[in-house]
Amino acid sequence: MAADKQNEVKVSPMGEKKEHTSDGGLGLEILQIIKESQQQHGLRHGDYQRYRGYCSRRLRRLRKTLGFKMGNRHKFIGKKITAEMLSDSRYLLMVLMEAERAWSYAMQLKQEANTEPRKRFHLLSRLRKAAKHSENLEKLCESPRVDAKTKLEAQAYTAYLTGMVEFELQEWKPAMEAFNKCKTIYEKLASAFTEEIAVLYRQRVEEISPNIRYCAYNIGDQNAINDLMQMRLTGGGGGMMAEKLEALITQARTKQAATMSEVEWRGRTVPVKMDKARVFLLGLADNEAAVAQASNEETREHLYETLMAECRDTIQAVREELKSEAKQRERSSDPEGGKVSNLQYLHSYLTYIKLCTLVKRNESMAHTLHAKLKEPAADESKRGPRPQDLIRLYDIILQSLAELSTLQGLEDDHAFQKEVSLKTLVYKAYRCFFIAQSYVLVKKWSEALVLYERVLKYAKEVQSKAKNLNNSLKDLPDVQELIAEVSAEKYSLQAAAILDTDESSEAPSQLQVKDNTPLCSRLDTFRLDPSLVGKKPSLVPFPPDFQPIPCKPLFFDLALNHVAFPPLDDKVEQKGKGGLTGYIKGIFGFGS
Repeated sequence: MAADKQNEVKVSPMGEKKEHTSDGGLGLEILQIIKESQQQHGLRHGDYQRYRGYCSRRLRRLRKTLGFKMGNRHKFIGKKITAEMLSDSRYLLMVLMEAERAWSYAMQLKQEANTEPRKRFHLLSRLRKAAKHSENLEKLCESPRVDAKTKLEAQAYTAYLTGMVEFELQEWKPAMEAFNKCKTIYEKLASAFTEEIAVLYRQRVEEISPNIRYCAYNIGDQNAINDLMQMRLTGGGGGMMAEKLEALITQARTKQAATMSEVEWRGRTVPVKMDKARVFLLGLADNEAAVAQASNEETREHLYETLMAECRDTIQAVREELKSEAKQRERSSDPEGGKVSNLQYLHSYLTYIKLCTLVKRNESMAHTLHAKLKEPAADESKRGPRPQDLIRLYDIILQSLAELSTLQGLEDDHAFQKEVSLKTLVYKAYRCFFIAQSYVLVKKWSEALVLYERVLKYAKEVQSKAKNLNNSLKDLPDVQELIAEVSAEKYSLQAAAILDTDESSEAPSQLQVKDNTPLCSRLDTFRLDPSLVGKKPSLVPFPPDFQPIPCKPLFFDLALNHVAFPPLDDKVEQKGKGGLTGYIKGIFGFGS
């Protein structure tokens, strides 16, 4: 019955895990412990110094808990862990942490050795130290007190570190044998346990496979280069192996670069005399094909970064040559100093490649973020993508296009300038679209609606200009899809604005209409007016406004003083003279 009991797992007061098997043997999950420790203490971001500090602190805790003192503060007394001391699995854990500490220090030195070559000697010393500690761990695990699984894991761990040492020393055959031994042990362990435990072993096998193929290539297997290239596309081979693989690819291109002498771009053939530029241009097609075949976004991002780094180094080398060429022209007083030289045109071509790669990289990232933006958030506690993230990407794209239009040698290339201006309009439309969406999130409906109208303006301008430049839109996002999406967003925006106005007791101050124009005078214009749902809606003007009408004409006789009327004496009645009698009658009114 005792043989049927499962393993017991206990935790000490210091938080260390102790494992005891049913038959009294000690157990230690070596690969699981180092993987969890590396991910939680710096190696997720490549910080080997932080992981080394963690290993030192854990060693100190273990020694203090077990009472395994190495002397006192005045004197160091070295002590070794022997098989007779194995009463607790934490003694094995101490040796494992010593090996991990030496290995992490070696990896830290490898990062620094790129700028300080002398540190390579220290790097080899620490790797050998890590391999020595792993051998001590393997010898301790040969004790009958340790279970079979821990023995196998210790052998695989020792083989892995031994292979790392031989790999760094470029001893390809011993390195390949050590890595194959490690791979075989982990494959057998993966087949013997459940799926949850086997995942770790399979991941370690995938990490080792590029190293094995690289060793095989250096031994003489020419078919291994194809496997290495395929591993590069799938994202395999990180850390030390990634640098070795890039160096191998550069070496293979250098051999082919001797046959390349010139390059043609925008109707002009330019001789390429620099070896660095030849190697870069020769591998440009391979890099673009690798990006197109990338299986996931992470691999594609890595390939874009590699391509841009190579392009920047090549541009820097050409720029140095340009400086020396400028000095020679000053001395010789060349009469054709105003003409763009071949070297300057090559510099413009390389800058064009760098900027176009940057545009494609940011466009790929924007496409991925846009797809995630449409998906519902699976976990509300985690911060998902926002429209502001895409605005930043399109800002960088527009800046790159602005630099493209100012390249030397292309100022008079009208077709090129039209293509750049067309691309600028497309990306302006997308940038404006995501700015509008950012305003929608904060419920600024009026600003968002205006920006949507500007997106449509940009899109229609692109469609009108693209009739003469059909080839320029094949690599650009589809503007017609953007127009359809904007049209749908406009209706959603108007509905959301009206619902938001109805639900809120008081409309936000920025949404209120400032003028008193009645509704009947603005039926063709969408505008938020909270007063329409209030007690005194402004529907029609009341009382009606005065309307101007024509008045009666007034005539002024300005010619009266200048008109001579005809005499009317013959028309007037002549009265006779009556004498004194008549005079008296006239006075007293008798005659009237």
